[in-house]
Amino acid sequence: MKKTIITVVGKDTVGIIAKVCTYLANNRINILDISQTIVDGFFSMMMIADMNDSPKPFADIASELTQIGEEIGVVIHCQREEIFQQMHRI
Repeated sequence: MKKTIITVVGKDTVGIIAKVCTYLANNRINILDISQTIVDGFFSMMMIADMNDSPKPFADIASELTQIGEEIGVVIHCQREEIFQQMHRI
């Protein structure tokens, strides 16, 4: 399974989750786990997604998610699970 960690951070607005989830669904990326919160008007979301069935390469997905983030006024980062694990290892 090719797991990917997707984080979304920014000012809360209508449709952030819908926009990101629609993109993932359209690219056959399955959301395995999701956590989101809003604190004093700021939105934060972390997703673990399975990219096994996506026809697009990781680099294209990451780039397109970054572009979506710019369009809706949030920052979206997409990392491979193994990179995320190494960066957050104690």
